[in-house]
Amino acid sequence: MIGRRGLEGQAAVDLQILPLAVTMMAGPQIVAAVILVTTARPVRVSLAFLLGVVVATAAGVALARGLCGLLGQAVSPGSPAHRGSAASVVQLVLVGLLALVAVKNVVKRRTVEPPKWLGSLMEADARKALTTGFLIILFMPSDIVVMLTVGANLEQHRAGPVAALPFLAATLLIAALPLLVYLLLGDRARRAMPRLREWLATHSWVVNVAACLIFIVLILTP
Repeated sequence: MIGRRGLEGQAAVDLQILPLAVTMMAGPQIVAAVILVTTARPVRVSLAFLLGVVVATAAGVALARGLCGLLGQAVSPGSPAHRGSAASVVQLVLVGLLALVAVKNVVKRRTVEPPKWLGSLMEADARKALTTGFLIILFMPSDIVVMLTVGANLEQHRAGPVAALPFLAATLLIAALPLLVYLLLGDRARRAMPRLREWLATHSWVVNVAACLIFIVLILTP
């Protein structure tokens, strides 16, 4: 049986890493999910995309935790009270980099264009949607940082794979929001989604800035 202390530790891990799921889909990730529900077979390709997202997230977190376990305390997040620790320095560097990225997106907002591969998703089949969902998580720099953070958190608390399930579920839920809206609202969603897709394509900088700010807040919040 799991003792009371173990359960409390499990809950602490869940609460600390759960908000990071928001940043997993912020940016081209959520734009891709919206585009897929405007295709000829929205449900089929969207489910394939979601499968790719959850498999990549699970694999990424597992790899990150294993890496943190091998490196030990060198990558441990440490206690928030230890402001002089290497972890605090890394956090400040991350905040600085994210702030620079946010400023860059604002300054260049008129010239920022969505990746060309997003446009190709309009003709995506289930296989391409699955591949896109998998690769968009494993090779997106912001998602790599999030998964490393989650892995380090799990290692610090000596938590097992089960502790990552709420994070995986939250990431999947956010990724599935366009499909859920599409299924729940019916014709209204079918009319609104193309307009939302066009807005996201021309205002991708807004999503990028929002993702940076959310991540900064999550890093600085004890």
